[in-house]
Amino acid sequence: MRKRVYSLLAALALLVTAAAAPMTAQAAGGLELYTTYPGASVKAGDSRSISMYVANDTGANLDADLTVTSMPEGWDGYFSGDGGQISRVHVQNGEEAAVTFYLQIPEDAEAGTYGVQLQASSDTGLTDVLDLSLTIGEQEYGQGSLEAEYPEQEGASGTSFSFSATLINNGAADQSYSLSAQAPDGWQVSFSPSSESTRVASMEVEAGSSAGLTVSVTPPENVEAGEYTIPISAASASDTLSTELKVTITGTYELSLSTPSGLLSFDAQANKESDVTLSLTNNSNVDLQNINLTSSAPSDWTVTFDTSSIDVLEAGATQEITAHVTPGDSAMTGDYVTTITASCSEVSDSAEFRVSVKTSTIWGIVAILIILGLIGGVGYVFRKYGRR
Repeated sequence: MRKRVYSLLAALALLVTAAAAPMTAQAAGGLELYTTYPGASVKAGDSRSISMYVANDTGANLDADLTVTSMPEGWDGYFSGDGGQISRVHVQNGEEAAVTFYLQIPEDAEAGTYGVQLQASSDTGLTDVLDLSLTIGEQEYGQGSLEAEYPEQEGASGTSFSFSATLINNGAADQSYSLSAQAPDGWQVSFSPSSESTRVASMEVEAGSSAGLTVSVTPPENVEAGEYTIPISAASASDTLSTELKVTITGTYELSLSTPSGLLSFDAQANKESDVTLSLTNNSNVDLQNINLTSSAPSDWTVTFDTSSIDVLEAGATQEITAHVTPGDSAMTGDYVTTITASCSEVSDSAEFRVSVKTSTIWGIVAILIILGLIGGVGYVFRKYGRR
């Protein structure tokens, strides 16, 4: 009888143990700390933000402590959530909480593979460990470089050109580079750090890093059309870096509107056409096309041209055009201003004329005769009826 009882008790113990074992295993594996990329390549001096998650599948809500259990000497790191440093996170059952681990690698970290161990642990005794494997490769040293983003530009004379360049120091030590340019006579070249207006003659660049600079190029006013090459260089104690900038000047545009004598005034009469000879000169070093003539005159005035547009005016050429100006009927005696403009897509010029409107001599004689007639009529009336 006792043997049966002992057998029943042993069987019951085995059943309880078997039933409890899955529950224990489930509880032990219900807390997990993980990241999508536990291994990565980094550089000395890097600041890394590593996204990770705390998952809860324990069957109940829990709070988990977050700790750094192992980190190389000189490295620094902490957990963050909602923009602030944290050490504990609450996780709902069946969900996961996102946290960020910030890692700062020292500047003097040598090449090699490093391990960082992080841990999440709950008040119920559950823990999970996350091992990060971070590799710093051998830094390759060599000659630096000087590169321009857009080394070739074009524009008309009078245009100032701006080039964005990058100075790269691939050496093992910080270097000071002297900046210089070999520009054609009359050209101006200056250097300044990116996003700054201060002109500099040299730049400091740390080892294994780069610095941006702006190269400003200004051609002389009388520059001729053509392509110009401007070598620039950055020289240090161990490196001489260089590159070439190219500027294409498309032309010098200048148009002059005047008269053959240079006189910008004439006389006119109301409602009577007066002719003015205009002198249009292309002082550009390229031909000008589709030049149009327009005017701005007082109200009721009329201005026309024997040629209102010129298809092509060659470089250095002059063409004469006649303008027909007719003051309005109501124009009184006095000085008026009429502006004539010649323009094309590249350039324009205007001439301002002073127009003196004078009263017609015939009307003056008529007015005098009328006045004399009135005086004579009044005198006759006085003589005839004055003594009565």
